[in-house]
Amino acid sequence: MSPMSDPLTPTDRTKVRRLPDRGTYDRAIIDEVIDEAYVAHVGFMVDGQPRVLPMTYGRDGDVLYLHGAVGNAMLRASIDAEVCVTITLLDGLVLARSAFHHSMNYRAVVLLGVATKVDDEEAKRHAFEVIVEHVMPGRTQVARASNDSELRKTLVLQLAIEEGSAKVRTGGPIDDDEDMDLPVWAGVVPLRLTPGEPIQDPQQTQVLPAPEARSPI
Repeated sequence: MSPMSDPLTPTDRTKVRRLPDRGTYDRAIIDEVIDEAYVAHVGFMVDGQPRVLPMTYGRDGDVLYLHGAVGNAMLRASIDAEVCVTITLLDGLVLARSAFHHSMNYRAVVLLGVATKVDDEEAKRHAFEVIVEHVMPGRTQVARASNDSELRKTLVLQLAIEEGSAKVRTGGPIDDDEDMDLPVWAGVVPLRLTPGEPIQDPQQTQVLPAPEARSPI
């Protein structure tokens, strides 16, 4: 994977205004969230109407790759169009003494920019590998590579990681002083996405070693 770039420069669209102390433009934090999560929600306009689509993705340095079926109307509408990509990791449920101050600990990234189509065959194959490796490192070394027919059936978009920001909440509940002595449990319930025991496809007659999923960063 290519090295990351300098911190992102805040813009009118990405500047964190609500609780700005939680906002950051640090590429190390932004890339960490992108690399740890599995699902991106991609927003774009289709026939004048807003749409949001959950998608798998992969990052290579300053480029985020998205892919889907060639016939996907929403993806086709995103070619050379402005898109908004959001990626979120939920780290905990923050339970306060009052209902109003309940919250969540999270790390979230918002990226904005113009999505462009990847047409070059080698670049498209590379994007496929980046996406597969993001989901399961080492998988491209053992799985059959995509053939020409599969490449033609798939639309790949790339988004330069140039405009965006991250927002992070950590810590416990923030209660009002007059509520501090209420007899209500307060604290954080940590959450973490962890892989379970692999289940081999029952149609396989040969017992093969299961892959080892990547752990949260």
